[in-house]
Amino acid sequence: MPTTIKGPAIFLAQFAGDAAPFDTLPGIAGWAAGLGYKGVQIPANDARLFDLDRAAESQDYCDEVKGQCAEAGVEITELSTHIQGQLVAVHPAYDALFDGFAPEALRGNPKARTDWAAEQVKKAATASRRLGLKTAVTFSGSLAFPYLYPWPQRPPGLIEEAFAELGRRWMPILDHCAEEGVDLAYEIHPGEDVFDGATWEMFLDAVGGHSRAKILYDPSHYVLQCLDYLAFIDRYHDRIAAFHVKDAEFNPDGRQGVYSGYQPWIDRAGRFRSLGDGQVDFAAIFSKLSAYGYDSWAVMEWECCLKSPEQGAREGAPFIASKIIEVTGKAFDDFAGSGVDRAAIRKMLGVA
Repeated sequence: MPTTIKGPAIFLAQFAGDAAPFDTLPGIAGWAAGLGYKGVQIPANDARLFDLDRAAESQDYCDEVKGQCAEAGVEITELSTHIQGQLVAVHPAYDALFDGFAPEALRGNPKARTDWAAEQVKKAATASRRLGLKTAVTFSGSLAFPYLYPWPQRPPGLIEEAFAELGRRWMPILDHCAEEGVDLAYEIHPGEDVFDGATWEMFLDAVGGHSRAKILYDPSHYVLQCLDYLAFIDRYHDRIAAFHVKDAEFNPDGRQGVYSGYQPWIDRAGRFRSLGDGQVDFAAIFSKLSAYGYDSWAVMEWECCLKSPEQGAREGAPFIASKIIEVTGKAFDDFAGSGVDRAAIRKMLGVA
């Protein structure tokens, strides 16, 4: 049934900082509300804004957090555990890089890091329930991504075992989400093992089609892969539970294409842009999501290689607001209805 999407909202991760108003939840929530946002997606790993351990244990703390946001004029859309979800599965090639995401005491200990990350995502599900939220958002992590390109030739069973292990790691987390009554929406994202529709299906198979495994839809990542982001909605709309509104552009030339030649973001063929500056057809996306009954939030995520975050945030709220469709409750041609009853209809059909 067609539904009006909630919004505009904003993901706070890229804006949190050590200076006011970006160093506290009340401060950054008030800043967001002042720009016209109605919701905030909170990074559960940023202690300046949110204490995840406390939220998982204390209803009073969660009520306090909700109150701070309400007083500022915004709702909480979801808790994000992208950083912790990433650490649920890390290939050894990335150990040194991703150790920086973990508490210092866990660095150099991949097993302890994985266990900690899994507990963090579980805590976010519990905290989400305490906050009255129906969805949390995350990353899948990755064991197979270094083998993305099939050269040297991959040995038979490598990818299958990677996804089987990914499923083993996520099943207990998803079961905990089910106990808490919370969906877990995975952002389908390069660098994760779940980076497109085919890998999503492989992951879903690995977790037995778990009812709480959902999708965080972000079209910017599909533009950079030359994936049909509108057909993706047609195919997977029943699993889409969260939405990042982020723009991107892909401009291949005779020098580089999808892989972008190891160039910095500003020089890549595929680049993230601020809303309205890229190639994403958001009017079509909002139409499809509304038609399929997506009833959650449209959350701006700012990642742009050119425009400042301040300008991107200012422009984001009115951009999203302009794309939200207030779903109609009546047909456009109701005024011309003839009002005939069943007997008249049967007569029109020649049925005695």
